[in-house]
Amino acid sequence: MNKSGGLKKPMVEQIERRIFLIRGQKVMLDSDLAELYGVRTEVLNQAIKRNWDRFPSDFMFQLTPEETKLLRSQIVISKKGRGGRRYLPYAFTEQGVAMLSSILRSKRAIQMNIAIMRAFVRLRRLLASHQHLSRGLAELGRKVATHDQQIRSIFEAIRQLIARPRPPRRRIGFHPG
Repeated sequence: MNKSGGLKKPMVEQIERRIFLIRGQKVMLDSDLAELYGVRTEVLNQAIKRNWDRFPSDFMFQLTPEETKLLRSQIVISKKGRGGRRYLPYAFTEQGVAMLSSILRSKRAIQMNIAIMRAFVRLRRLLASHQHLSRGLAELGRKVATHDQQIRSIFEAIRQLIARPRPPRRRIGFHPG
């Protein structure tokens, strides 16, 4: 954190890299949150289990074995049996991360929670501008498609105009008169 209360750019980028799109939702994993908050993953999950009613399924969900396997191939989650996790990770939506602030009360947890909320907001803004650009590109694509046809028609007309006129052919065969 800098003196003005804002995060240093590398920290914001570090948080943004830990936000994943799973089941169509932007989420953070329990292990990443625990690391940011400066606690062990087991301690974080134990606090959550003591406050289970604060985390409905739209705030937090447990990953399936398939989702966990996909994440292992994309990022480095330690494999079972190698000193790593023995259970499926939990994923927290933005609302779930906000709810964590009510159960984790350390100064670091509060500062990191603010930083994470800002990262979610920044990603939402980037997504909105991305969607705006996508719509603009789609519209441009439609215009170019109609322009391509019009340009082909113009080139064909020009080709016909500059083509040498063919001399009249002499008819073969008998011609009366």
